[in-house]
Amino acid sequence: MVLVGAAAQPSLLDRTRDLDPSSREGKAALNSLAEQAVGLAGGHTKREKGTHLHALSEVVDQGAPLPSGTCPADLADMAAYKLSTVAFDVMAMEKFVVVPELGVGGTFDRMVRYSGPGPDGERIEGLFIADLKTGSVEYGSLKIASQLAVYSRGELYDHSRFPADLSDATAFARWKKREVPADDAASAYSPLPPVSQEWGIVVHLPAGTGECTLYWADLRLGWAAAKLAGEVRAMRGVKGALRRFAPEVALPATIA
Repeated sequence: MVLVGAAAQPSLLDRTRDLDPSSREGKAALNSLAEQAVGLAGGHTKREKGTHLHALSEVVDQGAPLPSGTCPADLADMAAYKLSTVAFDVMAMEKFVVVPELGVGGTFDRMVRYSGPGPDGERIEGLFIADLKTGSVEYGSLKIASQLAVYSRGELYDHSRFPADLSDATAFARWKKREVPADDAASAYSPLPPVSQEWGIVVHLPAGTGECTLYWADLRLGWAAAKLAGEVRAMRGVKGALRRFAPEVALPATIA
């Protein structure tokens, strides 16, 4: 896609000529140009559409009217979304959580209250993490279950208490070294309500189809995968797996 985008706008290639790929600044500039090329080739279309549908779904869940001029395809998608999620009471939206055990964090789409048939047909009720997916879920089921499992075991974290300017590298470096009193740091954390750590809900809304399907996500399986991924990530930093082979073998004497 980078080449397709560069072909659409050849000036991107001209701007790479004086960049040093071995320097930090050069790499950053090249990455930025590559991202622009991917965008020109349409590589961000699905991502942008997904972001758009996420925003519209928030409007629906807030009970507000959709923006004037919403296209028919989006209206159909939101109607399908509303019909599929009518049994849910939305308790929270877009909340950031962290899981210190794994050193990760993320933002879940919804926390919902649900009472009705569960994954095995038996009645189930309580709070559940629900996540909206607008792309394919066919090949990423374990990743999705892992993602929701991490959310369900997280702590709410109010990152606005310690704002950082990511656009200023020097200021961000100082921010990372900033010492915060323990009581102030602790005040940014709060526990999640007792959400299910066994099951989560995936709301699958493929963009432009007018169809929405719900799936149960097995969070026990997802949590096992998340912990395994954490172990693999930790092992990647282990050094010393290879050692130089230097046997003490006497070389044969030179033949005169």
